[in-house]
Amino acid sequence: MALRSPGSVKAARDPVHHPLFARYYARASVNAETRMGMGAVRDRLLAGLSGRVIEIGAGNGLNFGHYPRTVSEVVAIEPERSLRQLAVEAALRSEVPVDVVPGAAEALPVKSEAYDAAVISLVLCSVRDVPRALAEARRVLRPGGMVRFFEHGRGGGRIMHVTQRALDRTLWPPLNGGCHLARDPIAALRAAGFELGPYRRVIMPEHGPTLPTSYCVLGAAWRPEDSEKTQATVH
Repeated sequence: MALRSPGSVKAARDPVHHPLFARYYARASVNAETRMGMGAVRDRLLAGLSGRVIEIGAGNGLNFGHYPRTVSEVVAIEPERSLRQLAVEAALRSEVPVDVVPGAAEALPVKSEAYDAAVISLVLCSVRDVPRALAEARRVLRPGGMVRFFEHGRGGGRIMHVTQRALDRTLWPPLNGGCHLARDPIAALRAAGFELGPYRRVIMPEHGPTLPTSYCVLGAAWRPEDSEKTQATVH
């Protein structure tokens, strides 16, 4: 298994650079594995996957330890250098082959129709262009290929919606690596031409205060077999 060294990629080529947020996220995400039950969520997210998988926005690689052994290969795309270095370390501990690669969700550096499944986990909130990122996910999936997703986004009542939108327009994105609170991942997947499978709404953490970040969705979608009739157009 050949892993690519993140140090071999010049900083100028990194499409995302949030070193302070990356350090905070790395610590917070590890704590969330047990305190918020994220480890169990990752198990549900990845259960039953097989074949070649592309993970878009791998972060610090916490998903790697949850892939079933039926997965033959994971190509993990991560644009942020600090998180990518942690992901390389996590890949070395993984029981399935993982290749960590620099790149952006909007321009995946892989061939078309090369993967059986794509994993998108806490990514759509922060990509610059959601329709383009999902069009890329469709491009790299074989017809009939699956998307597994776990995302946070818009939720709650009117007051919460107003709060989420206000935070999106002000301090939240620059303080949190470009994250947005009021995006709708289910609507975005439908608009990109994916066929929605089963999904469930999840509040994170399950026990504790409900925050603007608490409204999550966990589920699956498919690239249609007849891709020409349902191809989403990205302008």
